[in-house]
Amino acid sequence: MSLSREEMAANVARDIPDGAYVNLGIGQPTTVADYLRPGSGVILHTENGMLGMGPPATGHEIDPDLTNAGKQPVTELPGASYFHHADSFAMMRGGHLDVCVMGAFQVSVTGDLANWSTGAPDAIPAVGGAMDLAIGAKQVFVMMTLFAKDGRPKLVPECTYPLTGRGCVSRVYTDVATFAIGAEGVRVVETFGISVEELISSLCIPLVSSPEI
Repeated sequence: MSLSREEMAANVARDIPDGAYVNLGIGQPTTVADYLRPGSGVILHTENGMLGMGPPATGHEIDPDLTNAGKQPVTELPGASYFHHADSFAMMRGGHLDVCVMGAFQVSVTGDLANWSTGAPDAIPAVGGAMDLAIGAKQVFVMMTLFAKDGRPKLVPECTYPLTGRGCVSRVYTDVATFAIGAEGVRVVETFGISVEELISSLCIPLVSSPEI
């Protein structure tokens, strides 16, 4: 059975190292914050200028001046700090983030990322800080469904949409499988409700299976 968005977020959170500095992209990746292990020491960064972001704010906790980059109300953890937008981007570009988690339209077998535009004439570009994160974070995790609404795979031999970054993605978390991308190619880490053989027949890319699968 394929995973829900919540289960995908839990899988991402599980693989984030303790004590890591992490940026969660707009949209689905923000839900990863809900599944970080208490006491893990993971410190969340937002590109609009906050370090030490806490869980989403609800009810009386909501402060309209305290939001993440997606304009969602959030809380702050003890020791949280605030800084200029330019300083936040300097952190991103300077290699100070251990992990960033982003969504994607496409990821290639070599780890190229396309997530800011489909290239369609009427598409609204939404690059934000994605390019800065893609080249600046030590690891880039992508969280997406494996297949688009029209059934086409998003894990592809080569991206056909405008690129966000080249060779930057190290892990891809989807609703039916988790993949690691490295020098050996695309490795299937685990599957959910689908076999490796079914994956191979559904994708036009070579796959390497982990020994335990």
